[in-house]
Amino acid sequence: MRGMYHDGSRGLQDRFDTRRLADRIEDRIVHDAIDEGDRAFIEARDMFFLATADEEGRPQCSYKGGDPGFVRVLDEHTIAFPAYDGNGMYLSFGNALVNPHVGLLFIDFEGRKRMRLNGVASIDLDDPLRAEWPEAQFVVRVRATEVFPNCPRYIHEYTLVQRSRFVPKTDCETPVPAWKRSEWAHDALPAADPANDPSREVRPR
Repeated sequence: MRGMYHDGSRGLQDRFDTRRLADRIEDRIVHDAIDEGDRAFIEARDMFFLATADEEGRPQCSYKGGDPGFVRVLDEHTIAFPAYDGNGMYLSFGNALVNPHVGLLFIDFEGRKRMRLNGVASIDLDDPLRAEWPEAQFVVRVRATEVFPNCPRYIHEYTLVQRSRFVPKTDCETPVPAWKRSEWAHDALPAADPANDPSREVRPR
């Protein structure tokens, strides 16, 4: 059995006669190093999807967004990105602490390209890179095990209208999401949450 495929994959490949194609893709396209083209693609993205599972295999899939370059390629095997303030559930990153195997999907909707990066995640609350991302709670590093482009044929073409105003920046104060001031949430917020400051700007989205 090859590295990427298990009995489930092989069963479907044999059912639809794609085993030869799957082997060719793994041989020719899948690699464990991030080349310069991969670096350029990753660091130009302003979002990705993160797949994780807990120790029992129960999955989570989450969206992570930031300004272009918020995911950094540190070397040919390692990427890093910040964990910003969210809803406090820590579903994906909590999973990564108990099961570090993760999958990332990067998509360029305007250029209609996508790339997968699978690897092993680590979380460091005191990572020296944390100071380089304003308001980052901690840094996630992923050591790549599989990097490969994905067929783009079903990617719908979209045009960017505006990036989120909530992405932290060094030159302006980050607004507070309106849900944090709602009746059901405000009294459960962490003591240091910026939403507790009545002078902070509030935005619905």
